Amino acid sequence: MMGFKAGFAAAVLAATVGVADAQQSEVLFSHKHWQVEVVGWDDGSVGCVAQVSAPGESFSIWTFPDGAVQLQFYSTAWNFGEGDTADLEVQIDRRAPWNLTGAELYQNSVLFYLPDDKAGVDFIVEVARGTRLYLRSADGSDVQNYSLAGSRASIDALVDCGDVIQNRTPGNPFN
Repeated sequence: MMGFKAGFAAAVLAATVGVADAQQSEVLFSHKHWQVEVVGWDDGSVGCVAQVSAPGESFSIWTFPDGAVQLQFYSTAWNFGEGDTADLEVQIDRRAPWNLTGAELYQNSVLFYLPDDKAGVDFIVEVARGTRLYLRSADGSDVQNYSLAGSRASIDALVDCGDVIQNRTPGNPFN
């Protein structure tokens, strides 16, 4: 496992050092319909993302160096403006639903930051153990659903990527 983590760290650093004019990404791990990538932006910031997608649709879990974890639901069928929010519900398999109160609606995405507590960790664990995630409106009406096949291995890779970007020293790739 140590060799995998060292190679993983090298790939993350290689993808984020010297980030140039636009967003750059490198696939670090693929399993079933999931991909885990490290993403760098032109301002030098980085993030890691685990994403399951189908044509025109995706569910992503983002991690950032400050430890923040953001959910992103994307669809080409949606066309939100900016500044709108909605209360939504997410259910994994037949478990109790989670409330996403005040989720941000932005262009083709629904964005929600997980709390930095046990509830946030519990949600990620449910995703890793689940087989299907259902996105619903606050009244329980179905909006979209996503396969979670392969999520356990992908979440493990996302956690490894998040550990690397949290521990990297800006400006010095050798620390």
